[in-house]
Amino acid sequence: MKLSVAMCTYNGARFLREQLASVAAQTRTPDELIVCDDCSQDETPQIVEAFAAEAPFDVRLQRNAANLGSTKNFEQAIRLCDGHLIALSDQDDVWLPEKLETLEAELARRPTAGLVFSDADVVDENLRPLGFRLWQATGEANFGEAKQKLFREGMAFDVLLAGNVVTGATMAFRAEYRELLLPIPGDTSLIHDGWIAMLLAAVSELAFISRPLIKYRQHAAQQLGAYHGPASAGGLKAMRRANPYASELHRLMTLAERLRAKRAAFDGAAALAKLNEKAAHLRARMEISRAGLGRVPRIARELLTRRYHLYSNGVYSAAKDLFS
Repeated sequence: MKLSVAMCTYNGARFLREQLASVAAQTRTPDELIVCDDCSQDETPQIVEAFAAEAPFDVRLQRNAANLGSTKNFEQAIRLCDGHLIALSDQDDVWLPEKLETLEAELARRPTAGLVFSDADVVDENLRPLGFRLWQATGEANFGEAKQKLFREGMAFDVLLAGNVVTGATMAFRAEYRELLLPIPGDTSLIHDGWIAMLLAAVSELAFISRPLIKYRQHAAQQLGAYHGPASAGGLKAMRRANPYASELHRLMTLAERLRAKRAAFDGAAALAKLNEKAAHLRARMEISRAGLGRVPRIARELLTRRYHLYSNGVYSAAKDLFS
């Protein structure tokens, strides 16, 4: 199978050489590297061009005429790939030598899996270990034994309904699903990796590798990062706090719309039913928040249907709705 790497860059000169070197040092080198540069003002394009002149595989650089932002830039990079498998790459990590070989082998072993992802060692800007792995991070990236068990039991979509655990820099997926994935909407709380993971979990199995395959670098200039300890107040979290139900509902309905639009080619009926159920629960919680003294029967109805337990935090969420 032909394997493509889709990399997005933006003012990445400080760390880019190390990442490119780690791609070139793979035990299974890619057949092509697609780099989409989002109007960098530093030496990033020149670094890619110099690498392309020496690389043992095809390297194509796309320099954007206008800044697209990371999600739309990844959409473009994915669209430009010619491979049967597509691995995503950030500009500032370092891959372990066996990353691509391991991901490709797992997808070959699991023909019903549309996507595979791995854990990562979290390191500082100088690649010094920070003492924890990505799956141990605080927040959505946390992927402990309970969630792993659900994945093995075929319930990956249920896990992802609660929050994304799949980091784009660790994933590879089958290009045959590109028609389902693209375009990636830019107006939801899901960035590209969450969107890809949710849709592929809706129509296929997801596989995972329990050991780290990259060094996930943490530094001040990155867009998102991993945290170990109290959760940080990032932009997405702030947006959810501002209007959590409306934001989440919009995300779910955007996913549902895509699954309905592509149902002739991809069977996402079971996932669509779960999306509709969670959407109904969110609408109910929105009504409860406005119901005043009429909250009790509405809360009781959501408890009896077990939607508090399936789509929120059970009795804790019900109590929060009762007294908030």
